[in-house]
Amino acid sequence: MAPKIFLTGVTGYVGGDAFYALEKKHPDYEYTLLVRNEERGKEVKVKYPNAKLVYGSLDDSIVIEKAAAEADIVVHAAQSADDVPSAKAIAKGLAAGHTTEKPGAWIHLCGTGLLTWRDTQDNRFGEAPYPDEKYDDIADVDKITSLPDKAIHRDVDKIVLGANETGAVKTAIVGPPCICGPGRGPVNTRSIQVYDMAKFTLKNGFAPVIGKGLTEWDYIHVHDVSDLILKLVESAQDSKITENPEFFGAHGYYFCEAGPFKWGDVAKWVADEMVKQGFMAEPKVEVTTLEKTRSDGLWSSVTWAINSKSFANRARKNLGWEPTRGNLKDAIPEIVSSEAKRLGIKPQAA
Repeated sequence: MAPKIFLTGVTGYVGGDAFYALEKKHPDYEYTLLVRNEERGKEVKVKYPNAKLVYGSLDDSIVIEKAAAEADIVVHAAQSADDVPSAKAIAKGLAAGHTTEKPGAWIHLCGTGLLTWRDTQDNRFGEAPYPDEKYDDIADVDKITSLPDKAIHRDVDKIVLGANETGAVKTAIVGPPCICGPGRGPVNTRSIQVYDMAKFTLKNGFAPVIGKGLTEWDYIHVHDVSDLILKLVESAQDSKITENPEFFGAHGYYFCEAGPFKWGDVAKWVADEMVKQGFMAEPKVEVTTLEKTRSDGLWSSVTWAINSKSFANRARKNLGWEPTRGNLKDAIPEIVSSEAKRLGIKPQAA
């Protein structure tokens, strides 16, 4: 019997790409997709005519509870890292529709912004990571799942992890770092952080560095994130796996990175690529402030200034997952060209 999958975020960047990967490999699964309204639903239905659509916002708890109760597996990717009402609704619905003998699985998309809490607390911008603020999702899992409540995403993480206490729900949290690459979903195919840096550079004539530019993050291609979600959906159908807390449950926390980078280096790569593609005469990089970048409406620019260091060993060890789509520097040409096209900016005349 085909598993029943309830997915939120199909019109979003990661959710849309993850559903593309899921449906392509398993068109026989029964899919229910949460869509905000019928207008958005039309865009989804064109690409996925066999999927069942349910309509509602993330505040429509009754809709979400019902869909979660009826599903074998929930994949939550619609503003999932920070939306409390939808997380509570999923937890309630899964618990109502399942038992300890036959639990439901919840694959929840979070993000490694969670790990920036200390720099944020200390108002520390543009500096290298604290030596003790590097997180391995196997060795440091208990530390990751008990971070201070002030950490971004922590309030929702607590709801997800707490759902395991009923015995009727088994969870796996997926925490990507800086995601890049074109998405394959039906609506939103653009990521944010590096794309916003390209946008800022195109509009201001220089690539921004905040402070010393020593801030470090990790990179992942969106297709590699989807590969991990796909592996978790497949694994969630095996009770021997879901009963193992190293896979699902208390320790089911999965980072997914393909390696580190410094934001100061990204600014240089973006500036160099702007010159190569004819958008700037010289590779200009300037030190700027968060206030300046925020005045341009780029809320994501704070990520250029605070550290997030994750090590994705759980997915590699437990699921055989490996990222295969290259590194961040390889993605810069596509990021620059796609952002210029989106903004309607053409190369400068020679």
